[in-house]
Amino acid sequence: MSRILLVEDDENIAQLVRMNLEAAGHTVQVAREGTTGLRMARTGAPELVLLDLMLPGMDGLEICRQLRRAGALPIIVLTARDSEVDRVLGLELGADDYVTKPFSVRELLARIAAVLRRSGEADRPGLPERQRLGDFLIDRAARRVQLAGQDLRLTPREFDLLSFLVAHPGRALSRTVLIDRVWGAGFGGDSKTVDVHVRWLREKLAGRVPFEIVTVRGVGYRLDLADDLAVEEVRLA
Repeated sequence: MSRILLVEDDENIAQLVRMNLEAAGHTVQVAREGTTGLRMARTGAPELVLLDLMLPGMDGLEICRQLRRAGALPIIVLTARDSEVDRVLGLELGADDYVTKPFSVRELLARIAAVLRRSGEADRPGLPERQRLGDFLIDRAARRVQLAGQDLRLTPREFDLLSFLVAHPGRALSRTVLIDRVWGAGFGGDSKTVDVHVRWLREKLAGRVPFEIVTVRGVGYRLDLADDLAVEEVRLA
């Protein structure tokens, strides 16, 4: 099943939700305040975040805003607020859905399944043909990477790894996922090959691109974009 991060300060709700999600086969991490929740969302490689709006430290709306700035991690807002404005604001900031407290466990599980299904479907249509990030351009159709108009020489596997990371900015990607999506499910080598290829990419890209390949301890890697970077994409026909 899926790795889910629950950011909820109410201990009773957190325990109830965690127990039922784990009974349904999910792996659950819990954060009890906003700042910790944001850090765990960035470093813990969850596949979905259940996010309360009323939190100590940092409220759920600000967490939602920052996560959306970094990538497309699925988010479901949990809120006890009756105001339609708050729910709409959460959706405008990028939440994929919301559930109003009190809610039934069955409803919550159904919403989680629906959001994960939509997220999986969104990942299938193929990567953009080209992506431009400042002076960096990756052209997947031509299998070419350019920096300020100059070609960068990469091995075929370096290109494939960089292509996948650039296509999923802000997502913590495990070595297992990278092996499966870049090397293929039939790859029989050691997962440390990912570390070696990331090191080679860092050596070639350091100080020259508007992003950074960050190590997520105990998980894998994440590509972080520079602040306020505009990304241009061209989709395959």
